[in-house]
Amino acid sequence: MSKPHFHVTAGLVWKDGKLLITRRPEGGHLAGYWEFPGGKQEPGESLEACLEREIREELAMEVKAVKNLLQIDHDYESKSITLHLFLCDWLKGAPTPLGCDELRWVRPEELGNYPLPPPDVQVLPFIQNLADNAGEPSEERAK
Repeated sequence: MSKPHFHVTAGLVWKDGKLLITRRPEGGHLAGYWEFPGGKQEPGESLEACLEREIREELAMEVKAVKNLLQIDHDYESKSITLHLFLCDWLKGAPTPLGCDELRWVRPEELGNYPLPPPDVQVLPFIQNLADNAGEPSEERAK
């Protein structure tokens, strides 16, 4: 029996050398874990539109998904996902935890101090390399 497969987006939003992470709400899959903001793609929706919608719904802020950085495939017991990581430009709005329990701005080297879902853990070396080599690609547009 095959398990369902989902495409999930996650965005890197920078501010003052830190990345935005959110804590998953209690009662759901991976409750209490921290993650990069984003969510599950709806039928007929582009990955970019999905990420922009999810961040708007969960954090009341506007972003633009500007670059698809990488994809990670991961199997859970009851489903499989492909995580699509995007670099985002922060356009407007102050992040407000509407669809998550909490949010934090964290330096890339501090991300390992937070419990992250397995696919997010897999992107940490990429993020550290990005931070080391490129700094904050979208911060200047966040102001």
